[in-house]
Amino acid sequence: MAGTQPKTLVYLVDDDFSVRDSLSLLIESTGQAVRCFESADDFLNNFDPDQAGCLILDVRMPNMTGLELQEELARRDYAIPIIFISGHADVPDSSKAFRAGAVDYMEKPFDSEVLLKRMQEAIQKDLDTRVKLAEKRKLKKRLSTLTPREREVYILIVKGLSNKEVAKQLNISNRTIDVHRSKIMEKMEAEDLSELTVMAMH
Repeated sequence: MAGTQPKTLVYLVDDDFSVRDSLSLLIESTGQAVRCFESADDFLNNFDPDQAGCLILDVRMPNMTGLELQEELARRDYAIPIIFISGHADVPDSSKAFRAGAVDYMEKPFDSEVLLKRMQEAIQKDLDTRVKLAEKRKLKKRLSTLTPREREVYILIVKGLSNKEVAKQLNISNRTIDVHRSKIMEKMEAEDLSELTVMAMH
């Protein structure tokens, strides 16, 4: 199975050594790689946005809190799924975390099995998001290879217009549309019109 799944990493940020120690052992027991940090700054200095995974984050820490780190990651446009852990039942904090896109907000002490389940869900969410983004980038790159005229034809044919209708609208011959259409299919790497239409929906 090696090589079939991208290597993922769980980042754990908590200023309490005993929490970092016990949680890292728990996470590693599943075979999942984990990196621990005692502060938000330490994490930011070592975070790799290209690395798939998730972040398990303590809410209350000195200097920069977990919620402030969440804001900083959003400001930098880093979309890593976050699971908050907190020693305090705080509705305003949890509401703020969820509004900003947190995957979960768990109160200490929490059920280890539930945490591991949430962790796996967060990692899968990140992997799925990365696949979609890669697909979008690929399509954007293919679109950029179209000439202005090919792009016009592309927009019209994915709207469902026939070659004849496109030719009439752009005031060019049917034969020219055939040539453009063929080039578009080749550049977009589409097998047929339905595949081309799906691409346009992304």
